[in-house]
Amino acid sequence: MTNKSTRRNFLLTGAVVAGGIVGCRVLGQSDSPDLQTTQSQPLPETEPIPTRPLGNSSATLPIFGLGGAGRTPLSQMGKETEARALIEGALQLGIRYFDTAASYGPSEENLGQVLPPFRDQLFIASKTAARDRDGAWRELERSLTRLNTDYLDLWQLHHVSFTEEIAEIFSDQGAIQAIEEAKAQGVIRLAGITGHHDAAVIVEGLQRYPFDTTLIPVNAAEVHHPDSFIATVLPVTQAQNVGTIAMKVPAYGRLLQPGLLDSFEQALGYSLSVPGVHACTVAAENVEQLEQNVRAARQFQPLDENTMAAIAQRTASQWPDLTFYHAWT
Repeated sequence: MTNKSTRRNFLLTGAVVAGGIVGCRVLGQSDSPDLQTTQSQPLPETEPIPTRPLGNSSATLPIFGLGGAGRTPLSQMGKETEARALIEGALQLGIRYFDTAASYGPSEENLGQVLPPFRDQLFIASKTAARDRDGAWRELERSLTRLNTDYLDLWQLHHVSFTEEIAEIFSDQGAIQAIEEAKAQGVIRLAGITGHHDAAVIVEGLQRYPFDTTLIPVNAAEVHHPDSFIATVLPVTQAQNVGTIAMKVPAYGRLLQPGLLDSFEQALGYSLSVPGVHACTVAAENVEQLEQNVRAARQFQPLDENTMAAIAQRTASQWPDLTFYHAWT
């Protein structure tokens, strides 16, 4: 049985998305008149955001991408107008990397209303919280439908937090089977694993499977945590040359409180200067804030060790409050 047959049979035997059975989608074709499958529209001309090779994958990724959850209208119900303005503003500002997830409220749908005409010029990443094959396929199909696309540049296992989840993911009917099938069919280009709860769990996942990427917290307070993702995960990703993307860069703005870091530029500079980090994704509340963030990304220059140590020292006394996301599962 071919991979496409596997997917087709799965869909026909119960992949229910948004109350209906999703038919088999052929790459490059669509039954939706809104889905961009022909020549793309030109993107706005603007100063590009610097790029880096994404580990040992074939991708080159901008060092800064727009996050689809957190303090942003993208993931908030009833904020469609603000979300559209933010996404359109992002394209005008040169954002070409967008990160979202199946569980981020209307985030995927909001992106799917704006991005399709430029699809082949963008890097779109989403995530699934399902740990079983069938559940992961259902979420992938729903993500594709919401994003109005036939493929994802990166599909990630979302917030993997416990060793029990690793066992389920890698079981005979685990989510890793959906990743293998979707990748073989070209429905996804790259596969990743994400987490911000237990660094050792992410390491176990990376040792079990050759993921193309990992998305983990990397910031100036994380370095002080006894279960630091910087100290625990990055040596593994560097040894394997896994594409590593930083999240929680300003820690929901907490790193920018008085007496801590001076600016978003400092927070971004620290995260992108940590050895082994290739890119980061950060949410924005509005276009004005995004404009400031993009300016910082364009002006980024790697920091030396002394500067990074001085920045990290500013968070040394408050790191327990600043790494609050370790408690999230």
